[in-house]
Parts: sequence; C-alpha cells; structure tokens
Amino acid sequence: MGGVTSSIAAKFAFFPPNPPSYSVVSDESCSGKLCIPEVPRRENVDVLKLRTQRGNEIVALYVKHPKASASMVYSHGNAADLGQMFEFFVELSLRLRVNLMGYDYSGYGQSAGKPSECNTYADIDAVYKCVKEQYGVKDEQLILYGQSVGSGPTVDLASRTPNLRAVVLHGPILSGLRVLYPVKRTHWFDIYKNVDKINMVNCPVLVIHGTADEVVDCSHGKQLYELCKEKYEPLWVNGGGHCNLESYPVYIKHLKKFVLGLGKSKPATNGSRKTPLVSDTQKPAESGASNTLNLPFDLPEIPRNSLDSQLDKMKSNKPEKSRMSKDCVERFRRRKISVW
Repeated sequence: MGGVTSSIAAKFAFFPPNPPSYSVVSDESCSGKLCIPEVPRRENVDVLKLRTQRGNEIVALYVKHPKASASMVYSHGNAADLGQMFEFFVELSLRLRVNLMGYDYSGYGQSAGKPSECNTYADIDAVYKCVKEQYGVKDEQLILYGQSVGSGPTVDLASRTPNLRAVVLHGPILSGLRVLYPVKRTHWFDIYKNVDKINMVNCPVLVIHGTADEVVDCSHGKQLYELCKEKYEPLWVNGGGHCNLESYPVYIKHLKKFVLGLGKSKPATNGSRKTPLVSDTQKPAESGASNTLNLPFDLPEIPRNSLDSQLDKMKSNKPEKSRMSKDCVERFRRRKISVW
C-alpha cells in the first residue's frame, strides 16, 4: 500500500527543476574534494554525497559556522534545488550562527532516483545520520527546518526523534491532499500527513506562514500551530505569500530570536497561548535593512503545474467539493512560483 501511495504522490506532488541548476565535480587541487562549480567556492562548505536506505545517492551541503552552538537540517520547498538555495543557506547560517545542512531530495538536482514520499523520508534519515556520525551533532543541538513540501519529511523525522532542540515549519502543509481540498479525514492515498504527526513532536515548534499565501493557505500553518505540544510564538507575515517571506524584515528577526533564544526561555505550551507577533507588512528598502537576508539573487520563479487537474484524473468521484472557485483555479494555474 505504501508503494502505491508514493507512486500516486510522485505524479502530482513533485516538480524538480529541469535541468538542474548545478553540477557536482571532484576538485583534484583539493584531494578530490567535491565542489559545485556554478557557485562561489567557500572553504566553510562541504559538498557531500550520501547513500540512503532506499539505495539512492543524494547531494547535500554542510555550511559550517565558527561559533555555532546548534546545527540545522533544512528541507527546502518544491521546484528548487541546492544550486538555487546555496547562497541563501550560507547567509542563513551566518545570520543564525548555526551549522546548516541542506540537501536535495531523490530526483532533485544531482541526487539520483525518483521523487516520492518514501524517498524523501529516506533522504532526511540519511542526512540525519550524517550530521550525527560525521559531524558529531547531538539531537539536543539539532534544529529541523521544513519549508512547504519540506515540512513533510521534517515533521516525520521530528515525530520519531524525541530529543530535538527545535523545529521550524515555514509555509507548512497539513497534508498533500488538503492543499487542494478541505477534506475532514485522512485518506489512504494522501501524502505528508503532518496533521496526524505533529502532536508527536516533543520539542519547541515555530510556525511561519504568510497571510496572503495562495498556494498553501495560512489556515494550514494555524491548525498545525494549534496541534503542537510545545508552541512558540508563531509568525503570521501580513501580506506574505508562499515564496517571499524571506524578503520581510520580520522573518529573520523572529527566526533569529527563536533560534538564539532556545534553552534560555520556555516556549508557550497548550495551556499558555502567546499573542502572535504583529508582522511587518512593508518589505525591506532597496538599500537593505539590518534585519533582512541580503541575498545576491532573486528567488526562482518556476511555473507550477496544476495539481488539482492531475488529481482529478486519479479520482473520478470526489466526495469533497473543491475550496477553489473556477476563477481561482485559473489564476492558480497561471501563477509562476516555486511550489509547495
């Protein structure tokens, strides 16, 4: 049954950049050390190839910070790969003072295999094993960060790892099917069932979501926040979309406050709700603000294929009515963004 689920998921959930934005070569001048020629060479970045339990070889980056007291595993969103995320990872490591491991899912970038739900679980497990065994990171030092579709493998690993330092969910999904339809129960063919796993996460959880997200409605983030055991003050970015939250000053300000404050104060719990932070609606000025990520690139804009049209082909009878009107669906299909 699990194989059938992953097969269905792969047909409508994954959009790896084609062609990949980068290559991986062996640098003979550095004893055969792997590098990515399309991005600036940095001594504090290790390029790795990891073997997963499902037999795929995936590519990962480990960005080292000289004064890091924590490490982060970042699971990126859909329609992106490590070449596009490289400078963002370097900047985020610097601003948060963490070692940061980013990776490409099977079938993304130069990672082998095909994208599937089960493969992404094996992918993050291989990354988790690497940071523990190769870099000596303990669970108590590890932060898991899941963006959009990356919230799936992030929540899955977090639900199985009781002593993590923290989890960050950025534009997360309740489940794959719930992105399209307001289903009331979990169906067997659904993927990334975060709604059913989040209450098994035992560490502080920060949820970040844009209030104007047209890909994954903000209600996903709000419901996941309500289901968390250890809540931290969430960030609802007023006017924020699905792929531009990093451009708001409040994003890095709130995220840095969370990461640097871990262990110094207790998060809000189920019995103690914190008032959500009032988000900045104004984007950073052209000259650059101290609380924004100063990235030397624009976030990629990649056409999103219609998920609901492909889902319709697999389900002839839909018990639930779509939450999107015909006009909304048409705007959704024309929209050019990096998808969940």
